[in-house]
Amino acid sequence: MNTKMGKIVIFGGSGFVGSHVADNLSEKGFEVVIYDLKDSPYIRSGQTMIVGDVLDENKVDETLKDASYVYNFSGIADLDIASDNPQKSIENNIMGHTIILEKSRHHEIKRVVFASSVYVYSKHGSFYTICKQTCEHLCEEYQRKYNLDYTILRYGSLYGPRAQMWNGVYRYLYQAIKEGKIDYPGSGDEKRRYIHVFDAARLSADVLDEKYKNQCVIITGNVDLSSRDLLTMIREMLNNKTDVQFTNKEFFHHYTLTPYSFIPKMGIQLTPNPSVDMGEGLLGQIEEIYKKVNNENK
Repeated sequence: MNTKMGKIVIFGGSGFVGSHVADNLSEKGFEVVIYDLKDSPYIRSGQTMIVGDVLDENKVDETLKDASYVYNFSGIADLDIASDNPQKSIENNIMGHTIILEKSRHHEIKRVVFASSVYVYSKHGSFYTICKQTCEHLCEEYQRKYNLDYTILRYGSLYGPRAQMWNGVYRYLYQAIKEGKIDYPGSGDEKRRYIHVFDAARLSADVLDEKYKNQCVIITGNVDLSSRDLLTMIREMLNNKTDVQFTNKEFFHHYTLTPYSFIPKMGIQLTPNPSVDMGEGLLGQIEEIYKKVNNENK
């Protein structure tokens, strides 16, 4: 195992973004330890898997021995589930993050990298947003009080391999392939800046550079894309055999055109250059989901 770059613990490293970041950090030469509630199906040779809960203080403490850096992707990632389950969200997202910060300061971790969201700028997102905002404030206060350095990553709209059903693009592709239709709960005018998870993971690994210490970094795509245009792309890629229905239901927790409300939170924006082409990225994910649906139907 190559340990010349030091040991990194990735909480929530079995998931969508965390597993890709783990791969990038391994390629950079770090000793990568993945800590999650379940075994990672994406574990690489040279990576170490620890199955555990971030609320298990003793296990978190033991895992952080001799570590140099920490990434925290743990907690509830589904905006709707987090927003509809405030107590569970606060326990897993806020208390879990606090335990990680507390144990990190005792082990003199060089930096904690926290996975946040562009929703911190927004009045939308309900308890999901509140949890992300609170965790950011905790990072800042631990730095002021205990000199525990941090980098906050505010992700935009992600898509790509290893996504789960809570991910919007994955859900639309899955329904299109499985059912031949997409029921979209909006007007189609909603806009997002999509970024492929490969690009997001590469940028997430790069932020260990000293210039990103104690900074908030926005990781997002280069171009605004409406939901209507995204679904049209998907429909055309599937040979125009997908029926797309816009139900015009209100997005209770989601923003329509921009996450930004006037909240004084500044961040450095990173966009990938070069980047994965949106069409190529969607085709790769279509192939992944097509194989999954075929296996389900056997």
